[in-house]
This record gives sequence, structure tokens and C-alpha cells, in this order.
Amino acid sequence: MELPELAARWMHALTSTAYIPLSHAEIEQALLDSLRELRESPESVAHRLVSLHATGPDSLHATIEVLSPTFELPVLARLSSAYAQAMRMDAFDQQEQIKVAIVRAKQRVERTLKVSQARFQEVFASAALGIVITDLTGRCVEANDTLAEIVGLGSGFDLTNRDLRDFYHPEDLAALGSSYRKLSEGHLERFRDQRKLIRADGEPVWVHLVVSVLRDADGRPTHHVTMVEDISELHLLQRNLDHQLLHDSLTGLSNRQHFISQVERQLDGKPITLYHLGLDAFSVVNNGLGHETGDKLLKIVANRLGRLAAEKKAVLARIGGDEFALMTVADNVTSTVEEIQDALNEPTFVDDHGIALSASIGVVDRPPAFATAAELMRCANAALRQAKARGKRQWALHDPHDDARRRGKYALAASMPGAWEHGEIEIVYAPVHDLETREVLGAVARLHWDDLSHNDTMALADSTGLSLPIGRWLLREACAQAARWVEEFGDGAPTLHVALGALQSRDEDLVADVKRALDETGLPPERLRIALDISSVLAGDDNALVLHDSGIVTALDGFRGGHDELAVLTEVPVRSVITRAPAPSPDSPLHQAMRALIATVHGFGVRFGVDEVHTLTDAEHWRQAGADGVIGLLPALSAAEVTELLTTVASPPPGAS
Repeated sequence: MELPELAARWMHALTSTAYIPLSHAEIEQALLDSLRELRESPESVAHRLVSLHATGPDSLHATIEVLSPTFELPVLARLSSAYAQAMRMDAFDQQEQIKVAIVRAKQRVERTLKVSQARFQEVFASAALGIVITDLTGRCVEANDTLAEIVGLGSGFDLTNRDLRDFYHPEDLAALGSSYRKLSEGHLERFRDQRKLIRADGEPVWVHLVVSVLRDADGRPTHHVTMVEDISELHLLQRNLDHQLLHDSLTGLSNRQHFISQVERQLDGKPITLYHLGLDAFSVVNNGLGHETGDKLLKIVANRLGRLAAEKKAVLARIGGDEFALMTVADNVTSTVEEIQDALNEPTFVDDHGIALSASIGVVDRPPAFATAAELMRCANAALRQAKARGKRQWALHDPHDDARRRGKYALAASMPGAWEHGEIEIVYAPVHDLETREVLGAVARLHWDDLSHNDTMALADSTGLSLPIGRWLLREACAQAARWVEEFGDGAPTLHVALGALQSRDEDLVADVKRALDETGLPPERLRIALDISSVLAGDDNALVLHDSGIVTALDGFRGGHDELAVLTEVPVRSVITRAPAPSPDSPLHQAMRALIATVHGFGVRFGVDEVHTLTDAEHWRQAGADGVIGLLPALSAAEVTELLTTVASPPPGAS
């Protein structure tokens, strides 16, 4: 058989017994070369077979079967012997390579372990945190110097073999012991906690702990690692911040926030009485003697009230500039109020000034259990406002019914800007009647909102500061409407009357607002009557004089007939005064008094008008008393209704007043 054919058969036989990482052509060429030198050197052929990885369990057997018909037995015997020897040497080489690899791997692991241990020791020794490794009983195996410094020892070595629990505060031992057990039992991976340690000198130190567990190769816990951070300064700072957050910086008393939280805790307990104190005329001290003196006085007040609170086992707080709050278990309100006043009334010398104070006090006594602390504070404040309205050194008990009424009023006042913005507040016109001729002298522009009268609406506007802008709007819109009536009906148009509120009457920009309204609308000044609130004139405001000098007829609204009001009529050129009072019955003494008053007013050349007169009987009584005109006999009409009425009436009411 030719050698190439024999090499091909040999290649197919070998590749079926072992994996040779060469192509068939490469294997066949290597075997062909081996056949050519087999007779001279069977040993080299054997080594070549092993190097080709023809080392399967049946590789030699397949080789002998293929070659035996062509080659003699001695050659094949030498080949077999050399093949076995080459296999042994290859196995030795592989074992040596494995051994070398193992040794090198071990050396790498040892070097890595040494580096890791060195790094650990460096971190352990130089860490800013205290670190300690303890066994499961709590005995310290190794600790760093930082921990020793925290607990007041010289070095970490001083902690070795000591029980770490000796340094825990007795109050924390049970809780920490439970956490360590849960860690050892596998219920926790780690835990964090903030506790107190006891230093070697007995001083406490606040620390933050992070504790984890070390396990052996089988996963069983063997040691605990505890990291300790000294947070004593942070804890002290936090306590100071908490104190500042919950206490008044000037007096040291609880502040509003802290007081409310104490009220909340007490609500579920015994019935309480809440006192809201506002110092009377404290602004006089601040403005007259200076804020430094005022601050000193506040400290004195806090000390006196503090002694009273201690006697009553009450809670005291400063909840505002000159306002304090006192919460007691429900007691005798009258006697407590007297004790408070007595404590404050004692003269006190501050910077050589003898000062005595009193307080207005709002009281909420035995509130219902469902009331919240915030609601009680609001009720106490409402009662304080009531007490202040009565004068100095007064106190008022919270009245739920009166409070509900006032809250409704305040809610209405708060919603007024929105109502105005959405057009819910309208302008209506009430006729002014002459009592002798029964003629309509003009129309009074008034605000109409829901069921509220003009005066009520303006009072709400005053309480929110809305009276000035809404008053300007009323003046401008009413003048524009009156100008349209003059343009359409001429002398038949009604004269416009506008009654101003107290704030608008004393507004420094009033005269400019009136002139601007007349200029922008084109309304002649003689077609406008301005009624100023009499309190502004009594306060010395000169708007009435300036308006008169500008050619605008003025009146005084809110006239009551006092001596000072009568004196004003000799100084201020007004056309009329307007009052609001019950109609005097002809057979009553009041009728004669009112008649004399009206005659006096007439003596100054001033007309007398009455607002809110709604019946003909009342109008007649006022006519008999001498009044000149009334407002309110007919219901107020919208601008469109007045226009329609002026259009349909054959003889429009005269415009003269």
C-alpha cells in the first residue's frame, strides 16, 4: 500500500480515538512524515504522536492495527514501548505544570492576603472611628486606639480581653444585648443605634454604633465588629437646637410650638383651663423707654408668671411679643385671673423707672374632649380680643356661640376680595326723599353683596383693608353712571350721593380720587354730593374743607349730636348731616330733645337727614321732629332699574337738592 494512502487510513483511525487540535490535512501530513521515518526511528514517531495529542485510550491499538500489515513486529514493538514512555513523560510534565501553577497561585494569594491584612491594619489603626472586634460573649479581641480614646483609656491594647459591655450605660444594656443576640442568631445583618457609653472616669459619652457579624467558612458567626463614633458634641448641639426650637430665646419659656404640643398631650387627660394673656400698654414702655427696657420687663414678667405657674403646676409659655399663655388643670378662673393680675401689678424698677403692668386675659375653660390644641389657641385668642375691646385689665371667657358668629363674619370678610373680583359685589342706588315735598332729591350709591347692607359691607371691607380700593371703585363707577344719566336725562337725572367709610374719609388721596373720577367721567361737580364719616373730621382731617373749596357739596355721615360734633358745624362748611337713629315718637321726651337738636343744626344753616328709614310712619315722625330728608323709604335699585324708571316716568324727579 502506498504511504499516502496508509497515512490517510491512519489519520481516520486516530481521529476516532482522540481529539487532535489540527485539520485533517495537517494530521495526514504529520502522519505521512512519521511513516517515512518509522523504520529508522520508531521512538521519534512515538513522541510525535504524543505531541499531536493522539493519546486516547484506543489510540495505540488503532495505530498497531493500521500499521501491522505494512511494518514488521519489532518496529511496532519499539513504537509501542516508546509511545508508553512518552505518555509517562507527558503525564509527568502535566503534573509539574499543575504543581507550578498551584505554587504560583498560592504565592499570589499569600501576597494578596498580606497586602489586604496590611491595608486592614492601617485602616483599623488610623480610622477616625473606634473599631473593636469581640467574640460572641462580648470579650474584646482587638480594638484600635480611637476607641480607647473615646472610652478614656490609653491604647487599644488596654481593651484586650475586657468585656465591652462594661462600657455601656446601664440603661442601655438590655436593649443592646437583645440587638447583639438577634445579630448572632441571623435575624439581623447589622444594626445601628445611638447610645451612651461610660468612660473610664465615669463621664457619659454619646456614640453612634454600627454593629455587624463575622462568620467562618461554614457561615457560623464567630465575632462581632462594632464601630463607634463619638457624637457628644453633635448631641449637645442638637439638644441646644431643640431647646432653641421649642423655647423663647429672651425669657427661656416654652414657645408657641412647644406649648401647643403640651396642650395636645394634656387633652386626653384631666380637664384644663387655658389663659391667653396680653400685656396692657406694653407698647407704651417700648416706645417711651426703649426696647431694651421692654425686654428687661418681659423677663421680669416671665419670672413672676413662672413662680405662679410653679405653684399651680401649670404650663407657661411666651407665644408672642407681649403675649403669654398659661395652661392649668381646670381651676377657679376668677381666682387665677386675680392672682395673675396681682403678680403683674407689683411696681418694678427697670433702669430707674418704676413700672407696673396689667394684662387682658382670654380664657377657655374646660374645653370639650374633641377640641384640638390649635382650635383652643384660636378660641383663647378670640377671647383675648374680646377682653381688650372692653378696656385694660379685663378678662373674657370664651363664648362658643359668639365665637361662631364672629368666625362667620371673619370668613365673610376674608372671602370679600374674591367676591369683588368675580363681580358678586354690585352698586345699587337708594332714593333720597324730601320729607316736606315727598320729592326724590337724588340717589345714594351703595354696595350690595348677598344680603348685607352697604354699611355692613363697608365694615367688612374696613376689617381687611379693602375699603380704600373698593371705595374708589364705587366712586368712579357711580360717577360714570351718574354722568350717563345726565347725558340722557339732563336736569331730570338724579343727583349722585356717595357716603364714604371712615378709612376713605381720612384718606390723603381722597380729593385727588374725587377730582380724577369727575374728570374721567365728565360728571359736573354740582351733580355730586360727598358724605364724609364724621369721625375723620373730628380727628382733624381737612378733606371736607378741600372738597368744599373744590366746589363739591359735602355732608357729615354718622352724626350723633354731641357737643364736639356741633362745634364742628361752626368750623366746617357742610350742606347737611346724616344720622341713624330710631324714629322719635311724638309723645316721647326723646321727640322734644331731637326736635331741639335738629333746630340747633338748622341754626348753623345745615340740613338734617336720616338714613335707614323704611316706613312712612317713621318718616312722618322724623318730619314732625324737623328732619329735612330720609333715605330708605324705597328699596335700592340697580343702575338699569333706575334708568328704566327714569325713562318711563313722565315727570322725572327734580335734580335740585
